[in-house]
Amino acid sequence: MSESVVASAQRLVVKVGSSLVTNEGRGLDHQRLALWAGQIAALVQLGKEVVLVSSGAIAEGMLRLGWSRRPHALNELQAAAAVGQMGLIEAYERCFRAHALRTAQILLTHADLADRERYLNARTALRTLLGLGVIPIINENDTVTTDEIKFGDNDTLGALVANLIEADTLVILTDQQGLYTADPRKDPAATLVEEAIAGDAALEAMAGGAGSAIGRGGMLTKILAAKRAARSGAHTVIASGREENVLARLAGGELIGSQLVARRTPLAARRQWLADHLQVCGKLRLDDGAARAIRELGKSLLPIGVTEVLGDFQRGEVVACLDAEGHDIARGLVNYSAEESRKIVRRSSGEIEAILGYLDEPELIHRDNLALL
Repeated sequence: MSESVVASAQRLVVKVGSSLVTNEGRGLDHQRLALWAGQIAALVQLGKEVVLVSSGAIAEGMLRLGWSRRPHALNELQAAAAVGQMGLIEAYERCFRAHALRTAQILLTHADLADRERYLNARTALRTLLGLGVIPIINENDTVTTDEIKFGDNDTLGALVANLIEADTLVILTDQQGLYTADPRKDPAATLVEEAIAGDAALEAMAGGAGSAIGRGGMLTKILAAKRAARSGAHTVIASGREENVLARLAGGELIGSQLVARRTPLAARRQWLADHLQVCGKLRLDDGAARAIRELGKSLLPIGVTEVLGDFQRGEVVACLDAEGHDIARGLVNYSAEESRKIVRRSSGEIEAILGYLDEPELIHRDNLALL
């Protein structure tokens, strides 16, 4: 592409990290918040719809509580988030009001998106706010989340929101210039990746891999977020928030940072909801034939193709499908409980009724309820 994908985007999700909204961890940097509000207001003037995903609540809460060190205890982090959210939204509201823009606070947990009805309610609320010209400001609801239900980082949250509202582009602003071919702090030959295909496995290696120091909570989460956003057809731009007037320049077509282009056909809404499940109730390990059938041929998953049932789940819950090597290849709504599934694995569909005493569905997961990853 010859210009930034932001130029043609009608609906955007902009994610700004803690380093871009806080004063080196000492509460909020109100001048920077005002700059973000001004840049987003300029995008609105261009006719774009913008959702802002912003960090900063815990840092602001620590300042208000007089804490000099970030706590480790979950209950203290939750308390800091609760106190800090007041300041974060108050500051943003004041900054956007200066541009005659209204704002709304949205706090999400994974449970909000894992439940189909709550997912649709969140989607409707956000779309209504955008239609009214309101700027939704989104953060994870850290006050009530635990490790088991956390998104994990706001990069992932930004991607899920992009999928939720079917945004055209996700812009991840950070304190780095973008994705490099290697860690530029260690390799002087490292070069900036200006454009690539979102989901390309080589990008994860560049970002350091899942087990590396640079990958944890750093560039890797942004690469994976781009991969996730691409499922709904959203492109991703990873750029430095330190660049002057970065959003307006991107909207003007300037190529800044790394542009990761979505090339996959967007998933249908129901399958997108399935694919976006970060936590699942169980796992099914498939043999090579079954993995190939659902991945390449779009077939349903039959009991005979399952070699192992992991976890404890009920009928209708979301489970992960693993290939023989343990790679996560799909999500699906299962037709039988874990206990029932263990009884019918490696058996033909014609044997289900004789084994269980009834036949609900001949498939363990119907193809209409499967979403490939």
